Amino acid sequence: MMSPYLKKSPEVAAALAEGKAVVALESTIISHGMPYPENVETALRVEKVVRTAGAVPATIAILDGKLCAGLSLEQIETLGKEGTAVTKASRRDIPFLLAKKQLGATTVAATMIIAAQAGIKLFATGGIGGVHRGGAVSFDISADLQELARTSVAVVCAGAKSILDLPLTLEYLETYGVPVIGYQTNEFPAFYARESGLSVDYALHTPEEIAEVLKTKWSAGLTGGAIVANPVPEEFSMDATYLNSIIEHALVEATRDKIKGKAVTPYLLSKVKELTAGKSLVSNIELVLNNARLAAEIAVAHS
Repeated sequence: MMSPYLKKSPEVAAALAEGKAVVALESTIISHGMPYPENVETALRVEKVVRTAGAVPATIAILDGKLCAGLSLEQIETLGKEGTAVTKASRRDIPFLLAKKQLGATTVAATMIIAAQAGIKLFATGGIGGVHRGGAVSFDISADLQELARTSVAVVCAGAKSILDLPLTLEYLETYGVPVIGYQTNEFPAFYARESGLSVDYALHTPEEIAEVLKTKWSAGLTGGAIVANPVPEEFSMDATYLNSIIEHALVEATRDKIKGKAVTPYLLSKVKELTAGKSLVSNIELVLNNARLAAEIAVAHS
C-alpha cells in the first residue's frame, strides 16, 4: 500500500506512470559513505550512469516529513554537506523522522521500503549489510537482511560489505529464501574484492535473463527481494587476503573504541579507507557506478 507520506519527484512520477525503467538509489552512501564533496560528485555520477543506460534515477531520502523518491540537486547537496550529522535511517527510524520532520539518509532497508511503496523494482547500491563478524555471539545483524526477505525489490550490489561475516550472511539469506544471483559469476563477491570463496545460488549472464527471473518470481506470488551480486570491475578489485588483514585490524580498533550498533559500519569503512591509503574509496566509487549501470540495464529489460 502506498504511504500517504510518499513524495515522488515529477520526473520519477512521470516515468513510473508511463511504465519506464526507474532505478532506486540510497542516500546513506552520500551522508555516511564518503566525505564532501566526493559524496555529492559520486551521487551525481551514479545518477548520470543510470540515465545513460536508459533509466530514470530515483535517489531516496527522508526530507521535511516525506518519504522522497527522487531528489533535486539542492537536496543531494544538503545531504552531502550535513554528512554524518544526518540520521542513518533504517526501518525502525522512519516513523520518528517523519513525525519530527527530520532529515534521514536511507540505508538499504529503508530505501527498499520507500522504493516498493513508489512502485520501483530495481535498486542499486554498493554492498548490502549483513551478519557482523562475531554476530553469532553479539546478534549484530543488519536490518537489510530482513527487508530483503519481506520487500519485493531486487538489490544490485557488489555482494555484502567485506567487513561482515560473509558465510553467516549467506546462511541467513538462504534461511529466509532470498535468492542470490551472480552476474556473470559463480562466486559471491566481497565488496572491494571480486572473490570470497563462497558460491551464489544461481549465475545469470545477461540483464534480460535476470529481468525474466525477477518477473517470474513476483508473478508467481513469491514476495520478497533478490540480490544481484555484481563483482567490482577487475581493475578496481583489491586483494582479499590483504583486505582481511586490514579489516581485522580495524575490528580491534572498533572494539577498543567501544563502537556499537549502526555506528559500526561507517566506522569500519572509514578505518579501511585510512589503512588502505584511500584505495578502498576509489574501489567503492567504481563498484557503485558499475552496479548502477547493471541495475539500469535490468530495469530497462524488466520494464
